[in-house]
Amino acid sequence: MVYTVIKAAIFYWGTPVVLVTTRNTDGTTNIGPISSAFWLGNRCMLGLENNSQTTINLLREKQCVLNLPSDDMVPQVNAMARTTGSEEVPAIKVMLGYRHDKDKFKTAGLTPMKSELVRPDRIAECPVQMETELAGQYEMMSNLPGEAKGFTLAIEVQVRKTYVQESLRLAGHENRVDPDAWRPMIMSFQHLYGLKDGPREKSTLANIEEELYRLPEA
Repeated sequence: MVYTVIKAAIFYWGTPVVLVTTRNTDGTTNIGPISSAFWLGNRCMLGLENNSQTTINLLREKQCVLNLPSDDMVPQVNAMARTTGSEEVPAIKVMLGYRHDKDKFKTAGLTPMKSELVRPDRIAECPVQMETELAGQYEMMSNLPGEAKGFTLAIEVQVRKTYVQESLRLAGHENRVDPDAWRPMIMSFQHLYGLKDGPREKSTLANIEEELYRLPEA
């Protein structure tokens, strides 16, 4: 097996797409598509630019909703892929072809739903929706020079309420998701993919009861 050394500009090896909804100062809801997200217990870490509208709203309001699109929602995600909720579009985003969009729900043909515990709306078309509250923030890239220093933040949120479409529930279990039914959208090196049908083979870790991982509420 032959290996080659490369200097990749991006390292998006394959992560789920998340549509983060946050509340603007005028009470409307912004949608921020991201793919830098992972979960540990009932916490999620989000990788966000420090000057994005999603970040500004989240740090001010201390709330957001994590909406997970299924792999058949590529047209909706593409419709707002080069938009920003920021009225003054940052220079880097201008260079990348972004434009300001006040109403991404309309642009993407999505439907807002009222949340129960937080102020930002949920996205009705997304099969999974998690209402969350801010739990912490951490500066990244602090060793870089100039404006690049601290350009991104790792933001920790705590999941307070989770909604899933009924078709995703695992039969015979109150609080489990059927992994064969869930089809997340995956971004790999800027391209959007879905999962192939069925697992490659049985997972050893799947023999562990999920409830053993449940954390106490803060």
